[in-house]
Amino acid sequence: QVQLVESGGGLVQPGGSLRLSCAASGSFFSINAMGWYRQAPGKQRGLVASITTGGSTNYADSVKGRFTIARDNAKNTMYLQMNSLNPEDTAVYYCNARIVDLRSLALADYWGQGTQVTVSS
Repeated sequence: QVQLVESGGGLVQPGGSLRLSCAASGSFFSINAMGWYRQAPGKQRGLVASITTGGSTNYADSVKGRFTIARDNAKNTMYLQMNSLNPEDTAVYYCNARIVDLRSLALADYWGQGTQVTVSS
């Protein structure tokens, strides 16, 4: 059974930083693209940043220059370094991974449980 577990959320003041982690566990063949999404109250879940197996990245315009996505393929872990946080970044952050099943080799989307990030003074 594949699981994605996020950590690193919390309360931070405007201008502060947080680092989120997402670790994949269980039995699987491989992990393809990974990404971070966020959902604020009353809004739809949207992409924050994504990263391919080879390290190519993509960012939402609202976080470019402030957030950095990275992954450690050997540890099956993805990170999101968030700097210069502002109240508009307040949301539940979810990690997503496209994972290849060990036996069927089918590709499926997996989601973490979400971690709350609150930016407030």
